[in-house]
Amino acid sequence: MKYFVYILKCADTSLYVGSTNDLERRIYQHNHSKSGAHYTKIRRPVELVYKEEHDTLNMARHREAEIKSWTRGKKLMLIANDVV
Repeated sequence: MKYFVYILKCADTSLYVGSTNDLERRIYQHNHSKSGAHYTKIRRPVELVYKEEHDTLNMARHREAEIKSWTRGKKLMLIANDVV
């Protein structure tokens, strides 16, 4: 099974970092679900701007935490160097 770390750009231009094993389902949930991440629920619609694949959940969660600790500027540099 593959795991993904992803960055979403919200309607207010803020960035959200997450991880999942089903990227399409998770993005759908961010945009349509009544439950889930409150942060994105109040900032819809969201757009996928970055993703990376990992072999284990542990690796994905570790990378998610690393990216979350970065400044907005550093996240934008990561996004700019990768085209989804």
